Amino acid sequence: MSHPLVLRACALSVLAAALLAVPALSGLNAAQAAAPLVKTQPGYYRVMLGDFEVTALSDGTVALPVDKLLTNTTAAKVNKALAKSYLSSPLETSVTAYLINTGAKLVLVDAGAAGLFGPTLGNLLTSLKAAGYAPEQIDEVYITHMHPDHVGGLMAGDKLAFPNAVVRADQKDADFWLSQANLDKAPQDAKGFFQGAQASLNPYVKAAKFKSFSGNTELVSGVKAMATHGHTAGHTVYVVESKGQKLVLWGDLMHVGAVQFEDPTVTIQFDSNDKSAAAERKKAYAEAAKQGYLVAATHLPFPGIGRLRAQGKGYVFLPINYAVPR
Repeated sequence: MSHPLVLRACALSVLAAALLAVPALSGLNAAQAAAPLVKTQPGYYRVMLGDFEVTALSDGTVALPVDKLLTNTTAAKVNKALAKSYLSSPLETSVTAYLINTGAKLVLVDAGAAGLFGPTLGNLLTSLKAAGYAPEQIDEVYITHMHPDHVGGLMAGDKLAFPNAVVRADQKDADFWLSQANLDKAPQDAKGFFQGAQASLNPYVKAAKFKSFSGNTELVSGVKAMATHGHTAGHTVYVVESKGQKLVLWGDLMHVGAVQFEDPTVTIQFDSNDKSAAAERKKAYAEAAKQGYLVAATHLPFPGIGRLRAQGKGYVFLPINYAVPR
Protein backbone atom coordinates (compact mmCIF):
# COMPACT_ATOMS: atom_id res chain seq x y z
CA MET A 1 0.00 0.00 0.00
CA SER A 2 1.36 3.46 -0.90
CA HIS A 3 2.14 5.88 1.88
CA PRO A 4 -0.36 8.82 2.22
CA LEU A 5 2.41 11.33 1.52
CA VAL A 6 3.18 9.57 -1.76
CA LEU A 7 -0.49 9.63 -2.76
CA ARG A 8 -0.70 13.37 -1.93
CA ALA A 9 2.39 14.07 -4.03
CA CYS A 10 0.89 12.20 -6.98
CA ALA A 11 -2.34 14.17 -6.64
CA LEU A 12 -0.45 17.45 -6.59
CA SER A 13 1.46 16.44 -9.71
CA VAL A 14 -1.81 15.70 -11.55
CA LEU A 15 -3.26 19.05 -10.43
CA ALA A 16 -0.14 20.90 -11.56
CA ALA A 17 -0.29 19.25 -14.97
CA ALA A 18 -3.93 20.25 -15.27
CA LEU A 19 -3.17 23.86 -14.37
CA LEU A 20 -0.39 24.00 -16.94
CA ALA A 21 -2.91 22.92 -19.58
CA VAL A 22 -5.37 25.75 -18.77
CA PRO A 23 -3.87 28.42 -21.10
CA ALA A 24 -4.20 26.08 -24.06
CA LEU A 25 -7.78 25.26 -23.13
CA SER A 26 -8.57 28.93 -22.61
CA GLY A 27 -7.30 29.69 -26.07
CA LEU A 28 -9.47 26.93 -27.48
CA ASN A 29 -12.56 28.30 -25.76
CA ALA A 30 -11.86 31.81 -26.98
CA ALA A 31 -11.63 30.57 -30.54
CA GLN A 32 -14.96 28.76 -30.20
CA ALA A 33 -16.63 31.92 -28.83
CA ALA A 34 -15.63 34.00 -31.87
CA ALA A 35 -18.84 33.17 -33.75
CA PRO A 36 -20.69 35.69 -35.96
CA LEU A 37 -23.57 37.63 -34.41
CA VAL A 38 -26.94 36.07 -35.17
CA LYS A 39 -28.97 39.32 -35.26
CA THR A 40 -32.41 37.69 -35.45
CA GLN A 41 -35.41 37.53 -33.11
CA PRO A 42 -38.05 34.83 -32.66
CA GLY A 43 -40.93 35.80 -34.94
CA TYR A 44 -43.86 34.46 -32.93
CA TYR A 45 -45.31 34.44 -29.44
CA ARG A 46 -48.18 32.21 -28.36
CA VAL A 47 -50.86 32.61 -25.68
CA MET A 48 -53.96 30.63 -24.75
CA LEU A 49 -57.33 32.38 -24.56
CA GLY A 50 -59.78 29.91 -23.11
CA ASP A 51 -59.84 27.08 -25.64
CA PHE A 52 -58.36 29.26 -28.38
CA GLU A 53 -54.69 29.51 -29.29
CA VAL A 54 -53.58 33.02 -30.28
CA THR A 55 -50.18 33.51 -31.94
CA ALA A 56 -48.61 36.91 -32.47
CA LEU A 57 -46.64 36.91 -35.75
CA SER A 58 -43.94 39.49 -36.40
CA ASP A 59 -43.70 41.03 -39.84
CA GLY A 60 -40.62 42.96 -38.68
CA THR A 61 -40.01 46.51 -37.49
CA VAL A 62 -39.67 49.82 -39.26
CA ALA A 63 -38.10 53.07 -38.03
CA LEU A 64 -40.74 55.82 -38.09
CA PRO A 65 -40.20 59.57 -37.46
CA VAL A 66 -43.05 59.63 -34.97
CA ASP A 67 -42.19 63.13 -33.73
CA LYS A 68 -43.14 64.32 -37.22
CA LEU A 69 -46.03 61.89 -37.85
CA LEU A 70 -48.02 62.36 -34.64
CA THR A 71 -50.56 65.20 -34.71
CA ASN A 72 -52.63 67.19 -32.20
CA THR A 73 -49.39 67.56 -30.26
CA THR A 74 -45.90 68.98 -30.78
CA ALA A 75 -42.57 67.38 -31.62
CA ALA A 76 -41.21 68.57 -28.27
CA LYS A 77 -44.03 66.85 -26.37
CA VAL A 78 -43.60 63.66 -28.37
CA ASN A 79 -39.86 63.55 -27.75
CA LYS A 80 -40.37 64.25 -24.04
CA ALA A 81 -42.88 61.38 -23.77
CA LEU A 82 -40.56 59.03 -25.67
CA ALA A 83 -37.62 59.95 -23.45
CA LYS A 84 -39.60 58.92 -20.35
CA SER A 85 -39.62 55.40 -21.80
CA TYR A 86 -35.94 55.62 -22.89
CA LEU A 87 -37.01 55.86 -26.53
CA SER A 88 -36.38 58.36 -29.29
CA SER A 89 -37.48 59.21 -32.82
CA PRO A 90 -37.19 57.67 -35.35
CA LEU A 91 -38.84 54.91 -33.34
CA GLU A 92 -38.33 51.25 -34.20
CA THR A 93 -41.98 50.28 -34.65
CA SER A 94 -43.36 46.74 -34.71
CA VAL A 95 -45.75 45.42 -37.33
CA THR A 96 -47.62 42.42 -35.93
CA ALA A 97 -50.40 40.14 -37.17
CA TYR A 98 -52.39 37.73 -35.01
CA LEU A 99 -53.34 34.14 -35.74
CA ILE A 100 -56.37 32.66 -33.98
CA ASN A 101 -56.85 28.91 -33.86
CA THR A 102 -60.40 28.31 -32.64
CA GLY A 103 -60.08 24.56 -33.02
CA ALA A 104 -62.49 24.72 -35.97
CA LYS A 105 -61.02 27.63 -37.95
CA LEU A 106 -57.58 29.14 -38.44
CA VAL A 107 -58.05 32.91 -38.72
CA LEU A 108 -55.32 35.45 -39.48
CA VAL A 109 -55.95 39.08 -38.50
CA ASP A 110 -54.00 41.35 -40.87
CA ALA A 111 -51.29 40.18 -43.23
CA GLY A 112 -48.25 42.41 -42.80
CA ALA A 113 -46.60 44.51 -45.48
CA ALA A 114 -44.66 42.11 -47.74
CA GLY A 115 -42.71 44.56 -49.93
CA LEU A 116 -45.04 47.55 -49.61
CA PHE A 117 -43.46 49.28 -46.63
CA GLY A 118 -39.72 48.96 -47.00
CA PRO A 119 -37.05 46.25 -46.73
CA THR A 120 -37.21 45.69 -42.95
CA LEU A 121 -40.74 44.24 -43.09
CA GLY A 122 -42.18 41.28 -44.98
CA ASN A 123 -41.38 38.50 -42.50
CA LEU A 124 -44.92 37.31 -41.82
CA LEU A 125 -44.78 34.05 -43.78
CA THR A 126 -41.44 33.17 -42.20
CA SER A 127 -42.91 33.80 -38.74
CA LEU A 128 -46.02 31.81 -39.60
CA LYS A 129 -43.97 28.80 -40.67
CA ALA A 130 -41.70 29.09 -37.63
CA ALA A 131 -44.84 29.00 -35.48
CA GLY A 132 -45.74 25.62 -36.95
CA TYR A 133 -48.35 26.60 -39.53
CA ALA A 134 -48.46 26.69 -43.32
CA PRO A 135 -50.10 29.46 -45.40
CA GLU A 136 -52.33 26.85 -47.03
CA GLN A 137 -53.90 26.10 -43.63
CA ILE A 138 -55.33 29.60 -43.17
CA ASP A 139 -59.14 29.50 -43.50
CA GLU A 140 -59.90 33.22 -43.22
CA VAL A 141 -57.99 36.51 -43.17
CA TYR A 142 -59.62 39.47 -41.42
CA ILE A 143 -58.28 42.90 -42.34
CA THR A 144 -58.51 45.75 -39.82
CA HIS A 145 -58.05 48.26 -42.65
CA MET A 146 -56.42 48.39 -46.06
CA HIS A 147 -53.22 50.33 -45.39
CA PRO A 148 -50.18 48.68 -47.03
CA ASP A 149 -48.61 47.35 -43.82
CA HIS A 150 -51.80 45.37 -43.15
CA VAL A 151 -52.61 43.99 -46.61
CA GLY A 152 -49.32 43.69 -48.55
CA GLY A 153 -48.70 40.19 -47.25
CA LEU A 154 -51.86 38.88 -48.86
CA MET A 155 -49.75 38.34 -51.97
CA ALA A 156 -46.53 36.37 -52.40
CA GLY A 157 -45.22 37.80 -55.64
CA ASP A 158 -48.02 37.27 -58.15
CA LYS A 159 -49.57 34.39 -56.16
CA LEU A 160 -52.17 34.39 -53.40
CA ALA A 161 -50.17 34.02 -50.19
CA PHE A 162 -53.16 32.24 -48.58
CA PRO A 163 -54.66 30.27 -51.46
CA ASN A 164 -57.37 28.55 -49.42
CA ALA A 165 -58.47 31.57 -47.40
CA VAL A 166 -61.42 33.92 -47.68
CA VAL A 167 -60.39 37.54 -47.03
CA ARG A 168 -62.83 39.75 -45.13
CA ALA A 169 -62.95 43.49 -44.42
CA ASP A 170 -65.51 46.21 -43.78
CA GLN A 171 -67.38 47.28 -46.92
CA LYS A 172 -66.61 50.95 -46.26
CA ASP A 173 -62.89 50.29 -46.42
CA ALA A 174 -63.32 48.25 -49.59
CA ASP A 175 -65.43 50.98 -51.20
CA PHE A 176 -62.78 53.59 -50.43
CA TRP A 177 -59.47 51.82 -51.12
CA LEU A 178 -60.52 49.58 -54.01
CA SER A 179 -62.08 52.44 -55.98
CA GLN A 180 -60.29 53.35 -59.20
CA ALA A 181 -61.97 56.77 -59.09
CA ASN A 182 -60.51 57.44 -55.64
CA LEU A 183 -57.08 56.35 -56.85
CA ASP A 184 -57.30 58.66 -59.86
CA LYS A 185 -58.19 61.73 -57.80
CA ALA A 186 -55.84 61.02 -54.86
CA PRO A 187 -52.82 63.31 -54.36
CA GLN A 188 -49.65 61.91 -55.87
CA ASP A 189 -48.10 61.12 -52.49
CA ALA A 190 -51.22 59.13 -51.49
CA LYS A 191 -51.67 57.08 -54.64
CA GLY A 192 -49.35 54.35 -53.37
CA PHE A 193 -51.78 53.51 -50.57
CA PHE A 194 -54.55 52.87 -53.10
CA GLN A 195 -52.25 50.97 -55.45
CA GLY A 196 -51.02 48.76 -52.63
CA ALA A 197 -54.54 47.95 -51.46
CA GLN A 198 -55.74 47.16 -54.97
CA ALA A 199 -52.72 45.03 -55.86
CA SER A 200 -53.21 43.05 -52.64
CA LEU A 201 -57.01 42.66 -52.59
CA ASN A 202 -58.09 42.58 -56.24
CA PRO A 203 -56.63 39.11 -56.92
CA TYR A 204 -58.82 37.77 -54.08
CA VAL A 205 -61.81 39.67 -55.48
CA LYS A 206 -61.14 38.15 -58.91
CA ALA A 207 -60.87 34.67 -57.40
CA ALA A 208 -64.19 35.16 -55.53
CA LYS A 209 -62.27 34.92 -52.24
CA PHE A 210 -63.08 38.39 -50.89
CA LYS A 211 -66.20 38.81 -48.77
CA SER A 212 -66.98 42.14 -47.13
CA PHE A 213 -69.17 42.80 -44.09
CA SER A 214 -70.83 45.90 -42.69
CA GLY A 215 -70.25 47.13 -39.16
CA ASN A 216 -70.54 44.87 -36.12
CA THR A 217 -70.66 41.27 -37.34
CA GLU A 218 -69.90 37.82 -35.91
CA LEU A 219 -67.62 36.21 -38.49
CA VAL A 220 -66.92 32.81 -36.94
CA SER A 221 -67.87 31.44 -33.56
CA GLY A 222 -65.88 33.39 -30.98
CA VAL A 223 -64.63 36.15 -33.30
CA LYS A 224 -66.61 39.33 -33.92
CA ALA A 225 -65.89 42.42 -36.01
CA MET A 226 -66.53 45.77 -34.29
CA ALA A 227 -66.65 49.02 -36.25
CA THR A 228 -64.12 51.64 -35.10
CA HIS A 229 -64.22 53.92 -38.12
CA GLY A 230 -61.88 56.90 -38.06
CA HIS A 231 -58.34 55.81 -38.78
CA THR A 232 -59.83 54.74 -42.12
CA ALA A 233 -63.38 54.78 -43.42
CA GLY A 234 -63.93 51.16 -42.41
CA HIS A 235 -61.35 50.54 -39.68
CA THR A 236 -62.37 47.49 -37.64
CA VAL A 237 -61.23 45.82 -34.44
CA TYR A 238 -61.79 42.13 -33.78
CA VAL A 239 -63.12 40.76 -30.50
CA VAL A 240 -61.98 37.23 -29.66
CA GLU A 241 -63.73 35.37 -26.82
CA SER A 242 -63.46 31.85 -25.42
CA LYS A 243 -64.60 30.44 -22.08
CA GLY A 244 -65.08 33.86 -20.52
CA GLN A 245 -61.70 35.21 -21.65
CA LYS A 246 -61.52 38.15 -24.05
CA LEU A 247 -58.93 39.71 -26.35
CA VAL A 248 -59.57 42.72 -28.57
CA LEU A 249 -57.28 43.14 -31.58
CA TRP A 250 -57.05 46.89 -32.08
CA GLY A 251 -55.26 47.15 -35.42
CA ASP A 252 -54.31 50.82 -35.83
CA LEU A 253 -56.62 52.18 -33.17
CA MET A 254 -53.29 53.47 -31.80
CA HIS A 255 -49.67 53.63 -32.96
CA VAL A 256 -47.19 54.85 -30.34
CA GLY A 257 -47.79 53.45 -26.87
CA ALA A 258 -45.19 55.64 -25.15
CA VAL A 259 -47.12 58.72 -26.29
CA GLN A 260 -50.77 57.76 -26.83
CA PHE A 261 -51.39 55.82 -23.61
CA GLU A 262 -50.43 58.88 -21.59
CA ASP A 263 -52.37 61.18 -23.93
CA PRO A 264 -55.12 59.46 -25.96
CA THR A 265 -55.92 62.72 -27.79
CA VAL A 266 -52.72 62.45 -29.84
CA THR A 267 -53.47 61.45 -33.43
CA ILE A 268 -51.36 60.60 -36.49
CA GLN A 269 -51.09 61.84 -40.07
CA PHE A 270 -52.33 58.49 -41.37
CA ASP A 271 -55.78 59.02 -39.79
CA SER A 272 -58.49 59.68 -42.36
CA ASN A 273 -60.63 61.34 -39.70
CA ASP A 274 -58.51 62.20 -36.67
CA LYS A 275 -61.44 63.30 -34.48
CA SER A 276 -63.26 60.02 -34.99
CA ALA A 277 -60.01 58.05 -34.53
CA ALA A 278 -59.33 59.80 -31.21
CA ALA A 279 -62.89 59.23 -30.01
CA GLU A 280 -62.73 55.51 -30.81
CA ARG A 281 -59.35 55.24 -29.05
CA LYS A 282 -60.62 56.94 -25.88
CA LYS A 283 -63.67 54.67 -25.82
CA ALA A 284 -61.55 51.54 -26.34
CA TYR A 285 -59.02 52.54 -23.66
CA ALA A 286 -61.73 53.24 -21.07
CA GLU A 287 -63.55 49.96 -21.70
CA ALA A 288 -60.36 47.87 -21.66
CA ALA A 289 -59.19 49.44 -18.39
CA LYS A 290 -62.60 49.03 -16.75
CA GLN A 291 -63.15 45.41 -17.80
CA GLY A 292 -59.53 44.22 -17.57
CA TYR A 293 -59.52 42.14 -20.74
CA LEU A 294 -56.52 41.64 -23.01
CA VAL A 295 -55.82 43.94 -25.94
CA ALA A 296 -53.31 43.80 -28.76
CA ALA A 297 -52.27 46.42 -31.32
CA THR A 298 -50.33 46.12 -34.54
CA HIS A 299 -47.69 48.71 -33.69
CA LEU A 300 -47.13 48.13 -29.98
CA PRO A 301 -43.72 46.53 -29.29
CA PHE A 302 -43.96 42.86 -30.27
CA PRO A 303 -45.92 40.80 -29.28
CA GLY A 304 -48.08 43.81 -28.40
CA ILE A 305 -50.44 41.98 -26.03
CA GLY A 306 -51.40 43.25 -22.58
CA ARG A 307 -53.90 45.08 -20.40
CA LEU A 308 -54.59 48.71 -19.53
CA ARG A 309 -54.76 50.46 -16.18
CA ALA A 310 -56.17 53.96 -15.85
CA GLN A 311 -53.71 56.50 -14.42
CA GLY A 312 -54.60 60.18 -14.11
CA LYS A 313 -55.93 61.43 -17.43
CA GLY A 314 -54.23 58.59 -19.30
CA TYR A 315 -53.39 54.92 -19.08
CA VAL A 316 -50.56 52.51 -18.40
CA PHE A 317 -49.99 49.48 -20.61
CA LEU A 318 -49.24 46.24 -18.74
CA PRO A 319 -47.61 43.69 -21.09
CA ILE A 320 -48.87 40.14 -20.70
CA ASN A 321 -46.91 37.96 -18.31
CA TYR A 322 -44.65 35.49 -20.10
CA ALA A 323 -45.98 31.95 -19.93
CA VAL A 324 -45.62 28.69 -21.83
CA PRO A 325 -49.03 27.71 -23.29
CA ARG A 326 -50.58 24.64 -21.68
